[in-house]
Amino acid sequence: MWHKKGLVFKVADFLNETIRSHASIPFAHHLQGDDFRIYFSSRDKNGKSLPYYIDATVANETITLNGNAIGPLLDFGQTGTFDDSGIMPSCIIQNGDLLFMYYIGWNPQVTVSYRLAIGLAVSNDNGVSWQRYSQGPICDRSLEEPYFNTAPYVIFDRGIWKMWYISCTQWQTINDYPEPSYHIKYAESQDGIHWNRNGAVAVDYDEKASAIGRPCVIKRELQYELYFSYRNTNQYRVSAQHGYKIGLAVSANALQWDKKYEETGIALSDTGWDSKMMEYCHVFEHKGISYMIYNGNDFGKEGFGYAVK
Repeated sequence: MWHKKGLVFKVADFLNETIRSHASIPFAHHLQGDDFRIYFSSRDKNGKSLPYYIDATVANETITLNGNAIGPLLDFGQTGTFDDSGIMPSCIIQNGDLLFMYYIGWNPQVTVSYRLAIGLAVSNDNGVSWQRYSQGPICDRSLEEPYFNTAPYVIFDRGIWKMWYISCTQWQTINDYPEPSYHIKYAESQDGIHWNRNGAVAVDYDEKASAIGRPCVIKRELQYELYFSYRNTNQYRVSAQHGYKIGLAVSANALQWDKKYEETGIALSDTGWDSKMMEYCHVFEHKGISYMIYNGNDFGKEGFGYAVK
């Protein structure tokens, strides 16, 4: 069972010229000892997302933030490119002396609200500064995936780069507004850059969820665990019943997954910042303790909090 520790990054305490709201899709990168760097995205005055980090100490079931939020770490892409209207970091993986940051690139659309694709940035100074790998995305919509793909989580396992990512399957007009449905797919790579997407669905729709998002995969001794966000398509922005919650799936081989909603061990609070939504979690272990950092109501408008077990 997860034990909630509350809101740790309060956006209201870090407002500046570029951070105007939200601290979304947080994830922690281990530096050394008890030192971590937590990456996230915040929105500017125009509601467009850019990436930041804040340093933190993780010890004794407590996350303590140190100093100010640093960023933006990347600027918007050139006009017309896949990330010219928003950048949201999704995960980081060590690759030799480099760090690879997989991120979400945003474009506004006309017939629907947005288009998303997966980009890559590289750091050679342990995550202080970042450069785009390319002006184009490393994964975009395709013949087999006509809508969008986004929110990747990557691990290097048994000599293979493995990625779980969100694939949109349709847009529906609900209450005169286009809403997407999506599930989690799986891809592999030999270099972390060029990905073989064969259409394999890792976590699919069911009676609880018509949209399954932002995966986080942990390799345990006996199994893999995949934490994800899930919601309904209708009324999820305004109804706690239909809004985002956190789910769990398990696998023996990282290919076939069984959802274990009843074993997730965390639920909406009765009141407060995570009483209507919980989503976009990152689960990591440090010194035998599991930590979950996550967003709450309105996709992280107030910031991010954490829980331990």
